Amino acid sequence: MLFNSLDFLIFYVVIFFLYWAVPREKIKLQNILLLCGSYFFYGWWDWRFLSIIVFSTVVDYILGLQIEKQAHRKKLFLKISIFTNLCLLGVFKYFNFFIDSWVDLWSIFGYEMSVSTLNIILPVGISFYTFQTMSYTIDVYRGDIKATKDFLAFATFVSFFPQLVAGPIERASNLIPQLTSKRVWNHQKFKDAILQIAVGFFRKVVVADSIGAFIDHVYNAPDIYNSPTIFVAVILYSFQVYFDFSGYSDIAIGTARILGFDFKRNFNLPYFSSSISEFWRRWHLSLSRWLRDYLYIPMGGNRRGDLIQYRNILVTLLLAGLWHGSSWNFVIWGGIHGLLLCFEKRTGLIPKNFKLGNCIVIFLILSLSRIFFRSLDIGDSFVIIQKLVNWQGTVVDIRNISIFATVLYGLLITFIIDTFLFVSKIDLEELGSKIKDFGYVALVCFLTINIVLFFSSSNTFIYFQF
Repeated sequence: MLFNSLDFLIFYVVIFFLYWAVPREKIKLQNILLLCGSYFFYGWWDWRFLSIIVFSTVVDYILGLQIEKQAHRKKLFLKISIFTNLCLLGVFKYFNFFIDSWVDLWSIFGYEMSVSTLNIILPVGISFYTFQTMSYTIDVYRGDIKATKDFLAFATFVSFFPQLVAGPIERASNLIPQLTSKRVWNHQKFKDAILQIAVGFFRKVVVADSIGAFIDHVYNAPDIYNSPTIFVAVILYSFQVYFDFSGYSDIAIGTARILGFDFKRNFNLPYFSSSISEFWRRWHLSLSRWLRDYLYIPMGGNRRGDLIQYRNILVTLLLAGLWHGSSWNFVIWGGIHGLLLCFEKRTGLIPKNFKLGNCIVIFLILSLSRIFFRSLDIGDSFVIIQKLVNWQGTVVDIRNISIFATVLYGLLITFIIDTFLFVSKIDLEELGSKIKDFGYVALVCFLTINIVLFFSSSNTFIYFQF
């Protein structure tokens, strides 16, 4: 069930009225409704996948209690939790990748191996909810939180439908206390959430989907396009992936907020970054913080000298790349960012006295690195790089003027909104509170009209594949 579908609209309206019809003192009844609704939402894709999320929930709930109860064996229970979750990821997301990579490795030395792979369907959202449950058991192990004895609250924490499929990756310390306390209707939060949802849909429907209609043709057959067209597609993809994923996050945060829950923000205007490290402090914050707190810092962070720090950065970013997908393209993309971060820490990468220029340079670097992120395979990546190096052509091949005009129009509107947020230092979550009623109504109506005009329910979200 996609956010940008009539099915979800009907589903959410039903959940909204049933949820707020329950007296706020009946917390367990509200959570039962949310849990059933979340399982229905997830099972809409394939009901068989529900068994995986239920299994992960039961295992980590029990292990969390055992970690707290049996202190002398808590490391063992933590290892079981991590092993179980990584096995789920390994089987459903990486099994065929590892098998194919092993066969390719031996073929380099002249050995042809005949190995069968499995026809495994990737369960939607598995990368997100496995990281979420792992963070819970790790936090219990560290003593940062208490293991919850409320299975209903924990199950809802794992499967809560607004962020189940593509995040944000919520921490138990933030979400479980909200699930075990009363939720009170707040008109101002509702107002803020409606605007955030409208902005999210605009980013997705008007901007990201319009860009996708152009660049899909280019990336699916890069060998037939000239250099200017390739370059424009490379630049536009950075906008597509940002507005697609930030749009999803805005909708997720907004829909949860209407139900009385506060998620952590997932994006903080990343393209206003003047360095690679600043970009990672602004981009996909829930994943960046997860990798920092549960991988980078436990490996030693920056506490053991420069060489160890560079190793930790490279390992973290390589795994971040692999987290995005079972392809060497993603590993290469992560490795590029790891090397850039190391080089930046060593040399500064670019001067710091011209912020606007730095932002442009960083954006270009990010866009070029995403050639590997978006290409269908490594071969296509090098075709695109070769075309950019051996520049040929002077005119961009625009085969549909109306689509390109929509792209420019959508980028202009989102640039105005994001620039206003950046200059005024206002979060999108609170924008509705900062503008007057007339301006609020006008902006929501303007965004809604555009969403309706450009709406298409056939375009899935990019991060659903991760």
